[in-house]
Amino acid sequence: MTDPVTYELTEGGIAVVTIANPPVNALGQAVRAGLDAAFERFASDSAAEIAVIVGAGKLFIGGADISEFGKPLKDPWLPAVINRIEACPKPVVAAIHGAALGGGLEVALGCHYRLALPGTTLGLPEVKLGVIPGAGGTQRAPRLMGLAAALDMIPAGGTLTADKALEAGLIDVLGEGDDPRAAGLAYARDLLDQGAKPRPTGEMPMPEAEPDAIEAARATWTKKARGEVAPLASIDAVEASTRLDIMDGLDEERRIFREMMETPQRAGLIHAFFNDRKVAKLPEIEGVIPRDVGTIGVIGGGTMGAGIATAALLRGLPVTLIERDDAAAAKARETIAGNLAAAVKRGKLTEARRDAALDALTAATGYDALSDADLVIEAVFEDMDVKKAVFAELDRVAKPGAVLATNTSYLDIDAIAASISRPGDVIGLHFFSPAHVMKLLEVVVAEKTAPEVTATAFALAKRLGKTAVRAGVCDGFIGNRILSHYRAAADGMVLAGASPFQIDRAMKDFGFAMGPYEVADLAGLDIGYMTRQRKAADRHPRDVVPTWADALFNKGRLGQKTGRGYYVYEGRKGTPDPEVEELVAEARTEAGVTPREFSDAEIQRRYMAAMVNEAARVVDEGIAARPLDVDVTLLYGYGFPRWRGGPMHWADTVGLPKLVSDIESYAAEDDHFWQVAPLLRRLAKDNQTFSSLNG
Repeated sequence: MTDPVTYELTEGGIAVVTIANPPVNALGQAVRAGLDAAFERFASDSAAEIAVIVGAGKLFIGGADISEFGKPLKDPWLPAVINRIEACPKPVVAAIHGAALGGGLEVALGCHYRLALPGTTLGLPEVKLGVIPGAGGTQRAPRLMGLAAALDMIPAGGTLTADKALEAGLIDVLGEGDDPRAAGLAYARDLLDQGAKPRPTGEMPMPEAEPDAIEAARATWTKKARGEVAPLASIDAVEASTRLDIMDGLDEERRIFREMMETPQRAGLIHAFFNDRKVAKLPEIEGVIPRDVGTIGVIGGGTMGAGIATAALLRGLPVTLIERDDAAAAKARETIAGNLAAAVKRGKLTEARRDAALDALTAATGYDALSDADLVIEAVFEDMDVKKAVFAELDRVAKPGAVLATNTSYLDIDAIAASISRPGDVIGLHFFSPAHVMKLLEVVVAEKTAPEVTATAFALAKRLGKTAVRAGVCDGFIGNRILSHYRAAADGMVLAGASPFQIDRAMKDFGFAMGPYEVADLAGLDIGYMTRQRKAADRHPRDVVPTWADALFNKGRLGQKTGRGYYVYEGRKGTPDPEVEELVAEARTEAGVTPREFSDAEIQRRYMAAMVNEAARVVDEGIAARPLDVDVTLLYGYGFPRWRGGPMHWADTVGLPKLVSDIESYAAEDDHFWQVAPLLRRLAKDNQTFSSLNG
């Protein structure tokens, strides 16, 4: 096996230490041992006057080796390696390109001088994995960039561009060109000419203590983190840099790091991290070559269609959008232009790229304009007859081999596919609104969908920057089917005595970004009303019907878009509306219900039990291939707190036998809604977990 770290003495007494551990030069045990040996050698090499660390390939160092996550670390540990580098009696330069993330940036901070090439990303994202920087990041970064900048970056798990890092003092020089070795050697020669000496970051003055800034950061992250502990723990570690010398500070950092390693949140975030990498690995598309997609067609220019078109344009795909008439087409183009302008305002897009994206958009009124499209996505009204009419036109005009996708949220895609002559080309691409922002894409595979069409959908998702989850055909697929069940549990609790506002508060305390009734206001209460109307014929006499929600709809209170729903809105800020409580009280009287009190803990437990129970059915029926597909869907599409890993991971953590017991106890009052899913019961009986099914 090739040594991942090499030591080379070049002309002029410059030692080059190269890390070559593809694909991201991760800091696995062999790399750590190689760096340790290289700097032991450098310290004793009388011919070497200065050292340059450089990464081979596309980046400097991408961080820790994820294959070591959850396993006992082997010596040498990264903090000790970095301390050796910092203690070198001769200058050490980090020549950074591509990215220096996590432990990679910590290695650079342990060097005496830092150069970064244009386009480099530098950051400490550890809080996103439920820990804090553990190899000096919270102690050395504040000494270089100051307390305020460190508090901006570290609790957020944020990154800086090379030019911003230069402004902040995190690096010393912005290099030129695209060759980090050449730039590092040139910088090393300049330093030697200047007589530069070692400049250990840890010996720099402590950042000035700013109690107000620390408390402001704690207040901000207490609100933003919603129960997540790592951001607040990272603030504690950064604060230590203002009062402890480097060695004591490193000890305190490591103490906090070890504490975070033992939290369930770390396990949940690591679970989510690995699931992101597993979700697209499906046996049915392994080795299958996707069809080429160079042009996209979108039918329907409403909120969803315009969002889908925007998502494609942002990734450089030309789009032809079809609307019913010129006025509607012009309005769709205006919506897309607004989406792109917002991206420019947020700094996500340059004006030049915005202009190029708009130039790649064609708005038309006839289906014939789609004759050359490689993939077409319809986003029209959620009605089966309307969908079938659209697909009849696509069957007529689309070229052979074009992928024909529907964005339906609920309808039977098998029925849509069966209505045309090429069912193998049909697939569901269920985007989430706003489609150019939300990361989730449910890829709904119909009975006759060709494997290469499925592979094409996953390839498109990757190009669009989406996280794709495979789903089977049923009412609501994975996400909306599960949503309908836990939302029904919430409505049941409201009818029994809980307030909609208490339920929202309890679930936000659990970690959700929004409660279910806030979500309803955001989506529009007309959406829920139409869904209930569509399902009315299949309703069981014992189903809870939220008549108060129908009353809100009939009063024209549709949520945020009308300024009143469950909440009264001034802009985006909602205030609970007492009139809603009156409507709920009327519903209880009509149903003959005597209200009782619910604790927040009971609300959370019932809500989650309903979610997991229906998810177990979804997995058992093959609608979701694995429990991890449920976790990814709820994380990216439904606001589930990432630090809890997903509902199936949460259930494993709580214990499946306990959930079975909970559901059985709830069945004592409603044995129609509360029935233990067969898969959940089997796993609990056999002392297994949902994660055991993820292989």
